[in-house]
Amino acid sequence: MTIITLTFVDSHLKTPVYFFFTNVSLEISFTSSCIPRYLYSIATGDRVIAYNASVIQVSFTDLCGVAEFFLLATMSYDCYVPVCKSLHSVTIMSNRVCRILIIFCWMAGLCVLIPPLSLGLNLKFCDSNKIDHFGCDAFPLLKISCSDTWLKEQMVIICAVLTLNMTLICVVLSYACIIKTILRFRSAQQRKKPFLTCSSHMRVVSITYGTCIFIYLNPTAKGEVTIKKVVSLLIFS
Repeated sequence: MTIITLTFVDSHLKTPVYFFFTNVSLEISFTSSCIPRYLYSIATGDRVIAYNASVIQVSFTDLCGVAEFFLLATMSYDCYVPVCKSLHSVTIMSNRVCRILIIFCWMAGLCVLIPPLSLGLNLKFCDSNKIDHFGCDAFPLLKISCSDTWLKEQMVIICAVLTLNMTLICVVLSYACIIKTILRFRSAQQRKKPFLTCSSHMRVVSITYGTCIFIYLNPTAKGEVTIKKVVSLLIFS
């Protein structure tokens, strides 16, 4: 909220990079879709969640999570433009282009979410109703369902693979061009500034992609989820 407020108040922060930072900061909706429920359960000891509430939680967390990958890919392009196209960066990353990219990120997240969510709404739970996870997520829900979940598992994996691959390719290509351009600089001081500018984004990309590849590219949801629970904490942190 501090980042969002400062970006709107300070006129010096009306730049594409801070515009994208503001939208990434909107992942407050990502954490707020589950963290308040966690705190409530810890404070009251009530660990029961209604079916409708679980569906809403899965929908919001997955939508914000998928949109974040596209935002990270867009931010990698925003890092690429000032380094590799410095003379045309203002024209390329205009306010109109930035708004279009942001709308695309959220619409892409919605398009990726709809197919697996529509298949998951007809799940039947006739045995266990205990979710072996901190919150409601796709694989923990599939694990306790007594329906045939093979198609749904494959749909989740396909959507995860497409999202990760498409966005990761954009990130890798952007940083490949950035590194290639930086290596052409003659002085170490000229090379240092672009690396410092991109380093924070690279760390976020590494943690986000690493944890989600580990969680969502497992071939089956019926397997062990204990390790996935621990790794998932990295996403919410």
